[in-house]
Amino acid sequence: VQLVESGGGLVQPGGSLRLSCVASGFTFSNYAMDWYRQAPGKEREWVAGVTRGGGTTYYEDSVKGRFTISRDNAKNTVYLQMNSLKPEDTAVYYCSRAGPVQYWGQGTQVTVSS
Repeated sequence: VQLVESGGGLVQPGGSLRLSCVASGFTFSNYAMDWYRQAPGKEREWVAGVTRGGGTTYYEDSVKGRFTISRDNAKNTVYLQMNSLKPEDTAVYYCSRAGPVQYWGQGTQVTVSS
């Protein structure tokens, strides 16, 4: 199982970023997928999830209405569109395959600062 995140960067408050995660080593369409984040000095926290077919999505309360998770099973890719970014969204963002055994990529750094 391999997960490779990309798309992070430095953005001003109110800005947007789109994260991508390309998966390999398993049948992508058979698994729900999640995004997590870890801010400095804090525990890793769940941010959003999407079901296998992409028809249902779930969000942590602080990102509802600002973040959108989606997936393209033909490209083995899950996305996180992040709008109206706030300084408290600063973290390393990880995608993960849902299930009893979690796999992590290297993460992508998102910094929201003026």
